[in-house]
Amino acid sequence: MRILIILPNWLGDAVMATPAIELLVKHYPDAQLIFVGSYVSIEAIKHHPNTQEAIVDETKKASSRLLATYKFAKQLGKFDMAISFRNQIHASLLLRFTDTVITIARNSWHSKLLLSHTPTINTQQHLVKQYAQLAMVNTNNFNGEIPPLKLYIPAKKFEKPTLGINAGATYGSAKRWYPERFAEVAAHFKEQLDIIIFGGPNEVEMAQDIQNHLEKLGVTNFTNLAGKTTIEELCATIGGCSLFITNDSGPMHVAAAYQVPTVAIFGPTRYKETSQWMNEKSIIVRHEMECSPCMKRECPLKHHECMTTITASEVIEAVKSLGV
Repeated sequence: MRILIILPNWLGDAVMATPAIELLVKHYPDAQLIFVGSYVSIEAIKHHPNTQEAIVDETKKASSRLLATYKFAKQLGKFDMAISFRNQIHASLLLRFTDTVITIARNSWHSKLLLSHTPTINTQQHLVKQYAQLAMVNTNNFNGEIPPLKLYIPAKKFEKPTLGINAGATYGSAKRWYPERFAEVAAHFKEQLDIIIFGGPNEVEMAQDIQNHLEKLGVTNFTNLAGKTTIEELCATIGGCSLFITNDSGPMHVAAAYQVPTVAIFGPTRYKETSQWMNEKSIIVRHEMECSPCMKRECPLKHHECMTTITASEVIEAVKSLGV
């Protein structure tokens, strides 16, 4: 059975879609999966053992995305089933243009016009649950049980217990705690743990700030990997960590996939919908604010108190409570 899956664009969302993918494979054991998505999501998910093909969607770069989507669909061909985890018109068009009979995406004006199965999914629940319910809409034996996150990239092995620090968050500055406070927390555990600073290509400067603060605090046992890893290397390295301290971000969900003990710092986002899924050693540090969750990329009130009021000592105590 050939199943086309359009992945979410963001790394974290793609990882949160992995339980839905596992449910599909459990329901269709002979499934051959054809993944389509952004470069980031494809690099993380393409290692699934049922993958027949994994293709980066380049249609956005075309002068006519509609025409490019049509041509791409014809290149892909027809499937036994096609599902989109992206709620976007070109994703619906891609599914329709493949001439696949069973096509699935969440309810929207375009999906209702173009696709066969368009369930209304309750958005006031964890995103993992939303994706799982979407994937199982064409089955009649889904009991609601959802597995953990799953990545098939082997975790790296470290000689010494290692702390991962992730101060970035691609969505925007409002989701980011502060480099000096990450450094203060990391410095507290320098005797027990080596330290790795993570960050994407656009977060190199932020990672350098953490490095500068660590050096001022006399910490030497750190490695700065910001902007230096592929997606596969990022996942493997996070997977090998003994502890992860992070903002609400894609790497946070990668850590959950490897069951890495994690302290996640949340500010303006809906923690009940995007917190780590089924990680037994996971703690959220957040402060309830009248203005949160605002879901803005930058603080609209210019005070950022959902983050400024979170202290390094709070995060240190959260780490200790994990018993790592």
